[in-house]
Parts: sequence; structure tokens; C-alpha cells
Amino acid sequence: MKGFSKWILVAIALIVCIQGVSAFSVSSITVDPSGSLVPGTSVLVSYKVDFSASGDETFPSSNELQMSTDLDDATWTYSLVLDGIDQPQPSGGGRVLSVSGWILSYPSSVEESLKVTLEGKAPTVTQTTNRTMIKIQEIDSRNNIISSTVVERTAVVVNVAEIQSRVTEKESALQTFRSHIDEKSALGVDTTAAEVKYSEAQQKITAAKNLPSNQYTQANNNLDGAQNAINDGETALDRAWAENEVTNAAIPINNVDRTIAWFKGNSSTRDDVQLPAIIAKREVAVSYISTANDEISNGNYAQARNKAQEAFNKGNESYTDALARQKVLESGLFGWLRLPTIKLPGGIFLIVGIVVVVLAVVGFIIYRKRSHWDELG
Repeated sequence: MKGFSKWILVAIALIVCIQGVSAFSVSSITVDPSGSLVPGTSVLVSYKVDFSASGDETFPSSNELQMSTDLDDATWTYSLVLDGIDQPQPSGGGRVLSVSGWILSYPSSVEESLKVTLEGKAPTVTQTTNRTMIKIQEIDSRNNIISSTVVERTAVVVNVAEIQSRVTEKESALQTFRSHIDEKSALGVDTTAAEVKYSEAQQKITAAKNLPSNQYTQANNNLDGAQNAINDGETALDRAWAENEVTNAAIPINNVDRTIAWFKGNSSTRDDVQLPAIIAKREVAVSYISTANDEISNGNYAQARNKAQEAFNKGNESYTDALARQKVLESGLFGWLRLPTIKLPGGIFLIVGIVVVVLAVVGFIIYRKRSHWDELG
């Protein structure tokens, strides 16, 4: 008998637990206006709750249906629909409306639903955030939420100052980007790709400024897109700058190549003792350019510019050495053809060599004539 009584108590406990569970669904939820909201905006929420019988009743009499909202000045209007017949209930105010199970509990044979209309205003927020428009849940006799029955709809409530601040922030970033483009353009850098991204960012910021407040999400997306365009533009500008530095670094190398060709083009200079050192410096400069191009391919634009500068310096050093050596060699090969000059105080240059030659010729002619006269007696 004691064992039998024990099983009876367990069965009763299970029945108590089971009878506290109901089943309902919420349909036709509408929130007007849709989208994001500005504080103070009037909001109208409507929906329908359909009850499904659980056991012998449509809703546990010991439980309650709780409906809540974050809207200010909330007013609830609802009616109970039994077998298709509306039975209006007293309206209520406040952010929470609870309907007792004693009101909602009917025999399982009854077709039952609840039609609800909620009116209120979007609340004030210190920052843009999601707020609850409507939340529907079942509470048991112990004041516990039956989580499987919770239905909620939220909307973004916008802090207008926040979106305006973001617009200002992106406009400032765009202006900084503009200054970077102008600086690089003055250096001869190709800014075409950067200009395209600048125009894209500018358009997105303008679009964000012109959107109504209920399109806050789209405005935010536009501002995010503007920042992405600015970032991409800065990257494109950085790359173009590095490529420009590499191009500039090739100039002294090209110059020294022409000078080296002069050395090799003359039989008397092609084996000059200083030529290997000049060529070695030129090869180092070329290797730096190769490294700079690799850094560009890897997206390391600052390192690429550093290597390009090293290439320019080494190439320029090679070219300077080559020019100096060429001058010395040209002076040795052809210096005997050059006549000395004298700079007089008045700034007049006298070609001494020409005078000497002229005097020598004149002297020779006079000498011949005198010799001829002497022969004639």
C-alpha cells in the first residue's frame, strides 16, 4: 500500500506540472511605421493571439498572458474572440498588460483568440539601440516565464545626434583624404584610382545625409560604405606613391646605363679600371628596385618607398662616379686639342693659343720674305 500511494503522489505531481503548460501562437503582427524610429514617433502595433487547447482547457487558469512594450504612453485595446464572436475587453495603459488565465481559460472545444492593438510613442534614447515594440509571454503560477512561448518584435530607435555625428566624422575623414590626394598629385603621383574612391565616398555620405530617419540602417550602411571607400582610396594612393618612387629611382640608373655604354663603346675606355665599381653600384641599385617591386606586390608600400629611395641614392652615386670618370678620360684623350684661355679683368677672354699660332705664322712669312730678299742681294 505504501508503494502504491507513492506512485499516486508522483502521478499527481506530473499532472500538476503538465497542466501549467499551454500552447498559443501570435500572427499578423504589424508595426507602423516600420523601420527605425525617432524618439516621440507615434507607433501602432497590432497582432492576434491564437490559443490551442492543452488538455481540457484553452489556457491554464492558474497562468497569465503577459504583454509588454518599451513604448511611452502605451495604450492597449483588445478583444476576446470566442467561436468567431468578438467580446471587447476593458482597455489598459502602461508598458505591461497582463490577462488572467481565468479570463482566457475555456473548454478545449471553444475556438479562442485575442485581437490586440497597442498605441504608443518611441522612447527617448541616449544612443541608437533596439527597443521592444511588443513582447508576449506566458507566466505560470510561480511567476516563472515559460520560455517556449515568448514572442518579441523590436525596432531601432535612433538618437538623431548620433547619426549627425557620424556624418560629420565621415565628412572630416573625406576632407583629410582629399588633402592626401592633392599632396600626391603635386608630387606627380597617379591619383586616378584614389579619385574614383573619393567620388564614391562623397556620394555615399550625401546619400546618408538625405535619408529620412526611419532609414537609419541604410544611412549607417552608406556611412560604413563611405569609410570603406576612403580606406580603399588611401590604399590605392599609397600604392601609386610607391610605384611613382620606383619610377623615379630608375632615372639615375637609365642615365648611368648611357654613360656605361659610352665607356664600352670606346676601345680606350672599355677596360677602364674604375668601370667595374661603377657597374657594381648600378647593379645594387637595380636589386633595390627589384625588392621595392616585390614589396609593392605584397602590399608593403612604405617599405617599397624606402627601397626605392635607396635605389635612387645608389643609382645616383653610380651615375655621379661615371660622369666624373668620363670627364677625366675625355680630358686625357682630347685635352691636347684644347687651347688655353685667359680671363682678363674686364671679363674679355683672350685665346692665347690662337694668338701664338697667328704670330708664329706671321713670323714665318716675314722670315721667308727676308730670306728671299737676302738672296736677291
